[in-house]
Amino acid sequence: MMACQLEDIKLLGVSSVHGNASADCTANNTARCLHAFAAPSDVLVYPGACKPLLRPTKHDPEIHGEDGLGGVVGLPSADSPEVQARFARKVDGSLIHAIEGMATAIKDAWRNGAGHQVSVVSSGPMTNIALFISVYPSLMEAVEQFVFMGGGVGVGNRSAVAEFNIMCDPEAAQIVLDAPVKTVMIPINVTHTAIVTSAIHSRLRSPHLPFLDGVLAHPSTNLRSTLSSVISFFAGTYKSTFGFDQGPPLHDALTITYVSHPEFFRAQRFRVDVELHGKHTAGETVIDVWNYRICDDSWGSNGKNCVVAQSVQVDQFFELLLECVSRCDAISPLNVQQQ
Repeated sequence: MMACQLEDIKLLGVSSVHGNASADCTANNTARCLHAFAAPSDVLVYPGACKPLLRPTKHDPEIHGEDGLGGVVGLPSADSPEVQARFARKVDGSLIHAIEGMATAIKDAWRNGAGHQVSVVSSGPMTNIALFISVYPSLMEAVEQFVFMGGGVGVGNRSAVAEFNIMCDPEAAQIVLDAPVKTVMIPINVTHTAIVTSAIHSRLRSPHLPFLDGVLAHPSTNLRSTLSSVISFFAGTYKSTFGFDQGPPLHDALTITYVSHPEFFRAQRFRVDVELHGKHTAGETVIDVWNYRICDDSWGSNGKNCVVAQSVQVDQFFELLLECVSRCDAISPLNVQQQ
């Protein structure tokens, strides 16, 4: 939603991937959301990898529900015409998949768009991006940065030390970190500070009503009802699983916020690698805080390869998010149906 509504971002497309749910579910969810968020008609879904590069597939229904959008209300069904129209297809009707779609969009922006570099943003396992890097190394000059939500500095969420997105496909994450392109990591140390408190949730549901402690206002539009339903489900699972009593963290939107407003973040450049072999630590992001490894100033396999976010201005982030909700509110097809 933020990528669609922020004026300084031009969204070129969205690839889906295995992770919170199956690849089929995440592809359908992406298309359903693009419709709900009034994405431009040329912003399409490019289905991606259904499994990690090497490891068995993991899903997380405990946190996100069986279909990856647990508790959601108000979205059109996956087989509806408006949702199916969001999938990128070839002339013969077959789907255009993630690697091909990414390469075409990035190539067009670089070669036909006066040399515009593209930011590639990840909010799930990085299998698609690793495959893109491996298949299209000549396009790395067209990528300004890889920005990913994932990892942690000394902390995990689906093992003692590993965050879920990285743990799903640690080999893919290492390929991205070794690419000769700037990478930016938004770790759970930071995302866990961006809490959707009851006050923020109430403003999202109905921005013009005063907040009463402990009481959520009735959603003023269908769009706001849909957004609230996902946040409410996530709040319940994060409370029962991780003990978050004040509300759930809003992880993934921080990636788009970084692309649009990097000044909201305090960040530092480090050498970052992914543990691939540890019995207890596979998927851990290893941040070389003390500079043990000798590195040069390049991005990639020999350098300090990653800008690691260390904090975010939480109030500014939520103001930006709520501004995007208001913009989306004015044009969302969900609200047109309501009228």
